[in-house]
Amino acid sequence: MAVIPAIQHSDNGELVAVASREQQKAQEFAKKLDIPASYGSYEALLSAEDVDAVYIPLPNSMHREWTLKATEKKKHVLCEKPLAMNSAECVEMERSARINGVKLMEAFMYRFHPQTQKVLDLVRSGAIGELRLIHSAFTFRVSNPANIRLQPQLGGGSLMDVGCYCVNISRTIAGQEPLEVQAYANWSSTGVDDQMLAYLRFRNGLLAQFDCSLVLSRREFYQLVGTEATIDVPVAFLPGTNETTIKLWKGEKEETHQVPGVDEYRLMVEHFANCVLNNVPPRYPPSEAAANMRVIDALYRSARKGGLPQDLSPS
Repeated sequence: MAVIPAIQHSDNGELVAVASREQQKAQEFAKKLDIPASYGSYEALLSAEDVDAVYIPLPNSMHREWTLKATEKKKHVLCEKPLAMNSAECVEMERSARINGVKLMEAFMYRFHPQTQKVLDLVRSGAIGELRLIHSAFTFRVSNPANIRLQPQLGGGSLMDVGCYCVNISRTIAGQEPLEVQAYANWSSTGVDDQMLAYLRFRNGLLAQFDCSLVLSRREFYQLVGTEATIDVPVAFLPGTNETTIKLWKGEKEETHQVPGVDEYRLMVEHFANCVLNNVPPRYPPSEAAANMRVIDALYRSARKGGLPQDLSPS
């Protein structure tokens, strides 16, 4: 529900329609959120001439199908994370967008919050010395067994739902792709990973570790450990409109950096709209989403093999 108001309040986009598989539901939803038009099928929306771009919030298993159908209709696509079920699907979706001359971007909103850029600036400035360890976590408890996050056929699982953030921030901060990954998972009765502990090994001795879960209490943070100092980001992926604090520790000395709150969803949709309106490439192209999924694919292979390390080094 965060993306709809973000579009409605954006400076360069207009929310003109919504679609559902049932006309009545679409109408009720449109009326509730003051959306001008509603359609009783996704196909009908994709055929609407006044629709230039679509946002796809469907279950993970449906991202590929409806992104391909949208791009074939010459619609630009902002698709929820993770972009697809695996890296091969990402590549296929990117190819379709390129052939049809439209933009495709994965909706990782936290990357547009100024907190993320501030952390990157601190690391790149040498504020913590040489970065050697990235530690992150994203966990929360899902109590309803019917929740789509617990359905393997819909692309559920803790790694796909929240662990993908940890993979993404690790790769983003590292500025490189991991050479090797390893993961251990607990599996739910439905067959998804409801808890995972993972390791990523990068070049030059940089290591990353994270845990994600759908059965643990709420946690959302990352920590960057360097040879000279440590950065703590206690509200990592959903900083939102409240002011956030980045803490830098040098021994017992604490240095704080305050970041004003913003609507990261609005910043994301405005960036995407600007790319469409001015025909410029997105800051995060679909190839970046494919790279993230290659790591996720390898982590699942490792977890299913009892933690056997998976080589990702270039051949």
